[in-house]
Amino acid sequence: MSSSSRSSPAAWYVISLRPRGGNEGLRRAAARHGGGLLALSPWKLQTLDDADSRAGLRAALAASRVMFTSPAAAHAAAALQPMRPLPGQAWFAVGAGTALALRRAGVDGVISPERMDSEGLLALPELQRLHDTTLGLVTAPGGRGTLTPALQARGARVIRADVYRRVPVTPSPRALAAVRGLAAPAVLAVSSGEALQLSVDSLPADVLARLRALPVAAASERLVELARALGFPHCHRAPSARPADLIEAAVTALA
Repeated sequence: MSSSSRSSPAAWYVISLRPRGGNEGLRRAAARHGGGLLALSPWKLQTLDDADSRAGLRAALAASRVMFTSPAAAHAAAALQPMRPLPGQAWFAVGAGTALALRRAGVDGVISPERMDSEGLLALPELQRLHDTTLGLVTAPGGRGTLTPALQARGARVIRADVYRRVPVTPSPRALAAVRGLAAPAVLAVSSGEALQLSVDSLPADVLARLRALPVAAASERLVELARALGFPHCHRAPSARPADLIEAAVTALA
């Protein structure tokens, strides 16, 4: 039926907008609940490996506070250079998945919020008073647009390092056919507003209409609001973008 095909159809499906090649965690989580996965990735991730990106990363990693906005940012940074915290530094991650990626890259003691989004990150006590503080923001072009102005308003000098980019891709004809022919119950998983917007802008009208009729498991209240604004009325909030949390919300939505 798709790249997630199996010997017999699943009882239900999660439709993923995660980057191409980044669906295994969600696939395994769905399988634990008897579900399958249809990948409808609107983009792929590409590490920015050039002199400017490496110089920006070195500067960001030398700041007194260092912040990573996604697991992909942690993976890309680790591919560009070894990451070792300096004495007195504090390292921050937007959520548990990003913190785990940093630990696997050799960084311990990463601070992350229970509410795994930009608002949760900005609510951390360690990020309230930032006067005369340098803060390295390791991220990608676009996304998390509220972070930099909020941190600057608190007095931080933000040193931005874009270490990867999102490259739009067209879903395969097979993936589109799988959505068109889907007979089993399904839930659309949304963990990125940019991915959802790109899908709305680029998918064929009949596929988009099919998706809008499905329940949505969204990884934050901001994503719930965005999905509704983009014409997805049946939204359920997941506690985070972690695969297990998204699938739990998907199961609840189907029930």
